[in-house]
Amino acid sequence: MALSTALYSGVSGLGTLGNAMQIIGDNIANVNTVAFKGSNFNFQDLLSQSIYTLSGSSQVGRGSAMGSVSAAFDQGTFESTASDTDLAINGGGFFAVRDPNSTDLFYTRAGNFHFDENGYLVNPEGYVVQGWQVDANGQNLGAPTDVQLVPLNSPPLETDNMNIVVNLDSNGNDNSSGADDSLAQAWDGTQATALAATAYDYQTTLKAYDSLGNTHDVTIYFDKAATTSAYEFIVTCNVSEDNRAIFGATDEAKGMLARGLLHFDSSTGAISDIDLWQFTGTGSGGDGITLSAANNWTAQAEATDLSNGYFTIAPTFISGNAMAVELNFGSNYNGTTWVNETISSTQYARASTTSFQSATGYGAGDLRGVSVDVDGILTGAYSNRQSIPHFRMAMANFLNQQGLAKMGGNLYSETPESGIAMINNPGTNGLGSVVANALEQSNVDLANEFVKMITTQRGFQANSKIITVTDQMMAELLNLKR
Repeated sequence: MALSTALYSGVSGLGTLGNAMQIIGDNIANVNTVAFKGSNFNFQDLLSQSIYTLSGSSQVGRGSAMGSVSAAFDQGTFESTASDTDLAINGGGFFAVRDPNSTDLFYTRAGNFHFDENGYLVNPEGYVVQGWQVDANGQNLGAPTDVQLVPLNSPPLETDNMNIVVNLDSNGNDNSSGADDSLAQAWDGTQATALAATAYDYQTTLKAYDSLGNTHDVTIYFDKAATTSAYEFIVTCNVSEDNRAIFGATDEAKGMLARGLLHFDSSTGAISDIDLWQFTGTGSGGDGITLSAANNWTAQAEATDLSNGYFTIAPTFISGNAMAVELNFGSNYNGTTWVNETISSTQYARASTTSFQSATGYGAGDLRGVSVDVDGILTGAYSNRQSIPHFRMAMANFLNQQGLAKMGGNLYSETPESGIAMINNPGTNGLGSVVANALEQSNVDLANEFVKMITTQRGFQANSKIITVTDQMMAELLNLKR
């Protein structure tokens, strides 16, 4: 009968609008949920019933039903935070996270991550963020894996280059007063002061790191040479730290690494040539190794020994570990001649001074913080002033995002409807970039939800009236029997 059908039509409207209110309530409840994506809904009518009229067969609807519920994956606004591990996605895609109790992967837009006690980067529920390990140049290595910072320190790096740019006074004095190796002859490692202050014109000291990260002073002494427009120099270290196995019972040569000559153009003051001899000794034992013995010095040949265009010295601060350190005075040997670099040592008529000096290498360092760039590379900042890239965040996309299943906790899982996850680098293949120190906010529009609430409420009231009025009509029908 038409009246009972009207009742069921009203009931279907109440049920449908009740579900709509549930969706609106869920959206409003999650207005402050990180990276929440609000849901949209639409209604559709039910299969119509055919009735006969004077004009023929016609159709009458039998109510409404919920047509579909879909997530709105449009971008939410960003909120800046003080945490370096808070990440947002500017554009499409999801972060990939792994269930800590299985190998199952889930996907999320909520980047409120932190490091746990084991160094894993996790979300509030303990799901582990996925990413690629990267090399020093930021290139991906292998397949995506758990993002974990262990160990939380930076290993030391041995010094392999020293850069010293000086001006040596063209009017300087030949303090050692002798041949071009007289400065070297003035050195005596058996004395408390290996080189008297009156034996040289100028000196500069750099810090060198051994393979364990210990620092050592390397001092270069300069003195005017007997040769015109030249300065002799010696490269030394602390006598107590010289562990080369070349010394005998008398170690006046200890601490002496090399000697050399810097030749300058007499008209321009620029470097024109460099000579260097390493002190190599004649082996251990015997009555001692003296600096005066000619066979204790080995000249470095420019044509064969300069692999990078610089002479090298070989200090040994740890027994058995001879270092190879390039000595750069700002001039490079190109295979034919010495070519001065942009900043180079000079011989001008002014006081000797150091214009620039630097040395590679560093000691061990502890992790002080992390940063993530727009390409998703997580870099550790260490107390030894090193920045080391460790991981690149893995991001996923799907052919049909609407097919993803909501798993709670801001997580989604792939389904046959969504298709498999396509994992790539941030900023590629339609994926967004990473924004550090920020969290994506819910994309729920409260004003829009309140308007939906009003229309849904009015619709619910109207459908309830259908039931009330139909009930009154059925009561009138029953009263016909009286």
